[in-house]
Amino acid sequence: MSEVFAARRARLRDRFAAAGTAAALVSRPANVRYLAGGAPPGAVLLLGPGGPAADTLVCPSTPNGDPVDGRLDEALRQTVLSSHGGDPAVAAAQIAGVAGADSLAVEEHHLTVARHRALGSVAPRLGLADLGGAVEQQRMVKDEDEIACIRIAAEIADQALGELLESILVGRTERHLALELERRLVDHGADGAAFPTSVATGPNAGLGGHRPSDRRVEEGDFLTVCLGANYRGYRCEIGRTFVIGTTPADWQIDLYELVFAAQRAGREALAPGAEYRDVDRAARQVLNAAGHGEGLAPSTGHGVGLEIDEDPQLAPAAMGKLDACVPVTVEPGVHLPGRGGVRIDDTLVVRQEADGGPELLTITTKELLAL
Repeated sequence: MSEVFAARRARLRDRFAAAGTAAALVSRPANVRYLAGGAPPGAVLLLGPGGPAADTLVCPSTPNGDPVDGRLDEALRQTVLSSHGGDPAVAAAQIAGVAGADSLAVEEHHLTVARHRALGSVAPRLGLADLGGAVEQQRMVKDEDEIACIRIAAEIADQALGELLESILVGRTERHLALELERRLVDHGADGAAFPTSVATGPNAGLGGHRPSDRRVEEGDFLTVCLGANYRGYRCEIGRTFVIGTTPADWQIDLYELVFAAQRAGREALAPGAEYRDVDRAARQVLNAAGHGEGLAPSTGHGVGLEIDEDPQLAPAAMGKLDACVPVTVEPGVHLPGRGGVRIDDTLVVRQEADGGPELLTITTKELLAL
């Protein structure tokens, strides 16, 4: 794996060198992990000057080897600050200045104003430039090892959800069910939940990002569940909607079939070269045509990987085209105030048509089950 991380750093070096910058400082934890194999708390990564041999991970304390932080590239140089403490980013800027760099690209979108000022003060002759989202853009297209981790995360999430559906649900609270799902994720090998698990019942069902409450599950409720697993740093997302304890009402069947049609349209639009906004439009226009245009989420989906919400964004104004090997979610939903609603959410990998088209990673049934 050391060669993989070295290759990633080389690609980034080519990019900032082409912009005329001598060195780069990566501080966003997910980006550090992508380039270094791991991200001990507070660590930053300095690339150059002097080529690959000068790449240095600067840590505030000795990494403890916690697997949740990832497995560091053993070929990467490490510097641990003294027991007196200090800011690793400031220390990295000093290292770059001593090494003769005259410019340093930093992740301005991650640094605080105070930290940016501190970097400028310790090395006043070191010109600071903005690295922008260069690492995030590089992270969008995953290699097959990364996709394998997301696939395992999806398998874990499917297992946890499947087991919950086999248990008694009536009378239990949203909060209790969410905690049980997160425990089951860990039981099946996840490092933890990919994001706070959402369980929504009755009038709460279908709300995006609903925080579980003490409301108890009642017969006839819609039950919406959205969860994901974190496996070796890589994350997935799955969302399903069910009916509790009885045959679904006609309005529940109609609403479910509508959202299912929208989600299928979004999935079918996933292809290399497809515009981000066209994927969103494919799902959104199904709901718009049925009179549910108001109150829809600002996007139909997003990328996943080392973070649960990455680029690309599948949204009406999003600019760009999909590449192969980009994992994304497709997650339309409709909420009817006071009645509840439906959300259906899958994680897929964009693939060429010759390779079978979009690869569905979350395979729990999308049939409207009465539990």
